[in-house]
Amino acid sequence: MDILGTSLRVCVPDLDAAIAVYERLTGAQAMRFQRGGVSVAAVGCFFLMSGPENELEILRKVTATLAVRDVDQAVMDLQAVGAHIIAGPLPTPIGRNLVARHPDGSVFEYVDVQRAPQ
Repeated sequence: MDILGTSLRVCVPDLDAAIAVYERLTGAQAMRFQRGGVSVAAVGCFFLMSGPENELEILRKVTATLAVRDVDQAVMDLQAVGAHIIAGPLPTPIGRNLVARHPDGSVFEYVDVQRAPQ
């Protein structure tokens, strides 16, 4: 599987305040979206998340988000090493994702970016 990059997940109490900080630190502009009851902002390599504690509690169990070239290939590679697919693949605002538990117990989200044909 081609891992193209990693995003760190940060749960914050005030998304707007956190966006200002992370935009300044990274020089990147936030891309906002909603995931259930959680407001998310992607800023550089960070996913800032704010929302109800019961939803954040679940999201905190995911160590990081890994960008991959193809989620279907990730499924095959993960299953080949004994990982358990917890959720997905599912469509997201930017492509598809899945959540997998590795054999060591760590949990990661895998996301591919689907671009429109040119």
